[in-house]
Amino acid sequence: QVQLVESGGGLVQAGGSLRLSCAASGSTFSINAIGWYRQAPGKQRELVAFISSRGGSTNYADSVKGRFTISRDNAKNTVYLQMNSLKPEDTAVYYCNAGQNVGSMWLEGDYWGQGTQVTVSS
Repeated sequence: QVQLVESGGGLVQAGGSLRLSCAASGSTFSINAIGWYRQAPGKQRELVAFISSRGGSTNYADSVKGRFTISRDNAKNTVYLQMNSLKPEDTAVYYCNAGQNVGSMWLEGDYWGQGTQVTVSS
């Protein structure tokens, strides 16, 4: 079992920054990779970025490339999502997921956090 807890969301003006955290506990040795998703009202959930637990390879959705950076601190079992140059269209609930990175592919896992709300005002 893996538990994931997100934090760091909030209200920010367009152009601002936020850093989200995803803290893992439980069987963290079993985590291959962590992905960040977001879901805006009325829209499908979207994979934003993911990072492998060992090699540290990363991948980003085109919509956030150059603005968001995913990183990890294995000693703290925490993955971060630094979000810069935020836009109103980044408004969503952000979730982290413990999945798998196979080559360049992402495979969604069964463990999710509760989500953290990010609201970007124009």
